[in-house]
Amino acid sequence: MPLSSPTGAEYATILGVGAYRPSRVVPNSEIVERLDSSDEWIRTRSGIEQRRWATPEETVELMAISSAREALEASGVDARQIDAVVVATVTHFLQTPSLATMVAHQLGTDQAAAFDISAACAGFCHGIALANDMVRGGSAGHVLVIGVERLSDITDPDDRSSAFIFADGAGAAVVGPSDTPGIGPVVWGSDGEQYDLIRNRETWLDVLESGEKRVPHLVMQGNPVFRWASFTMAKVGLQALERAGITADELDVFVPHQANNRITDAMARAMKLPEHVKIARDIAQQGNTSAASIPLAMHRMLAEGEAKSGDLALIIAFGAGLAYAAQVVVVP
Repeated sequence: MPLSSPTGAEYATILGVGAYRPSRVVPNSEIVERLDSSDEWIRTRSGIEQRRWATPEETVELMAISSAREALEASGVDARQIDAVVVATVTHFLQTPSLATMVAHQLGTDQAAAFDISAACAGFCHGIALANDMVRGGSAGHVLVIGVERLSDITDPDDRSSAFIFADGAGAAVVGPSDTPGIGPVVWGSDGEQYDLIRNRETWLDVLESGEKRVPHLVMQGNPVFRWASFTMAKVGLQALERAGITADELDVFVPHQANNRITDAMARAMKLPEHVKIARDIAQQGNTSAASIPLAMHRMLAEGEAKSGDLALIIAFGAGLAYAAQVVVVP
């Protein structure tokens, strides 16, 4: 007798988004002296004017749960309807259990499946792809996807190439069934040959053996990452548009990972995005929050009226690994 196979919704879509921005605002002026830098140099190099760093009380758990609650409220979905919680993060310092299990419990889900994914800055887009497949495949009715980071914990404050970039925050999205397509096919992959371009400087074992009381810091080779992201990711973005069956002219919003405004500009030029396409610039006020950057940026665009419900948005992210993912989504 053949096995039965689950049947899901014909389509899936993002039903609502939520965000949590830490309370501490850190302007460039606060960090330039230690880095032997200047406000102008940081703005020119990255587009960052200020960033958000979490206080000790603003844990990854608190930020993830807060953003999730707002996403649930925006979507009109009760926590008990959530069948799976997917958390993208690289700054949950318990190797196990996953942060997602704690979040699922605190939100009051009905024993939802819960797991973390480690895809660095591309984690949220990976989560959206998984959620889309789960809803359409029948393994979940509604999926909560969260990107959350406290990158200030693993940033070397004396590293002139990266200390001004990284920040903290959380963003969340509820994915559920839809009568019309709301999430396009994902284009994703990795370039492990360039594994060392963004990584922890050393392992936890290295730190333990050194006897020092610190965490392994992030290091990044900025110029190679810039060249790779600017051109390779533009090709990935165009593939995502093609697989979704739309052209750049039909796009309303571009929400790239908030890594660097110069990378964003280079991608937009390479993809020949029309002038009417609104481009997320959340990095100027928030900094680079890795897995949280895309939902935070989309949330800001909705709040400020740059994006509206029903718009077609290209989301694309890339980071350590080098892992990447992109898809076209309907803005909730």
